[in-house]
Amino acid sequence: MQGVLLVDKPSGWTSFDVVNYVRRAVARVQGTKPKNTKVGHTGTLDPLATGLLVLLIGKDYTRRAGDMSKHDKTYDVTLTLGQTSATGDSEGPLTPVSDVVPTEEAVRAALAKFTGDLLQTPPAFSAKKVGGVRAYQLARAGEQPVLEPRPVTIYANDFVDYNYPIVRFTSRVSSGTYIRSLAEDIGRELGSGAYMSALRRTSVGEYDLAEAVTPDDPELLAKVFQV
Repeated sequence: MQGVLLVDKPSGWTSFDVVNYVRRAVARVQGTKPKNTKVGHTGTLDPLATGLLVLLIGKDYTRRAGDMSKHDKTYDVTLTLGQTSATGDSEGPLTPVSDVVPTEEAVRAALAKFTGDLLQTPPAFSAKKVGGVRAYQLARAGEQPVLEPRPVTIYANDFVDYNYPIVRFTSRVSSGTYIRSLAEDIGRELGSGAYMSALRRTSVGEYDLAEAVTPDDPELLAKVFQV
């Protein structure tokens, strides 16, 4: 079996959980062992996040993962103002920052400010390597990994709704952009602090969430297609 499978990742699943689930399903159909079954993805989603995960099935497709991981992406983002998180999302310890309530005008201005070609610092709890070690491994050990800013492009942050402390917007970004870092930057700009409290990926390059299936779909593997 060779091709692309678009999966709507549930919250609480890691990207590897989805890959492993599909690998076992493909192995059953092919009569092979899971360890001998090639399944990969073109870009992870945090366990908290939901939405589009692009899986590649078979050797001819998994070898293309590097090129296919460079696609632009779109996210539905929810921020919570007034606090920061050690991990940048709702999974980490929260620290109150301010009870100042920013105006909608200020929120819109902050969203607009963080668009275009930017230098963005990855979050401490990320898979980026520092001295050959994953940053999140250092952070979990109580160290403060020093991560260098890197260029990203945020094409648009489209305002959706604001009801303090919740901000909702849609963000269209280049590959390699961290929405958790964007949330922290917006919180600093507003002076209120902020963390990413929900995230849903709705597109990866030409692929759209509307075409994806959930892992428990009984016809999951029937949705594999070739490009």
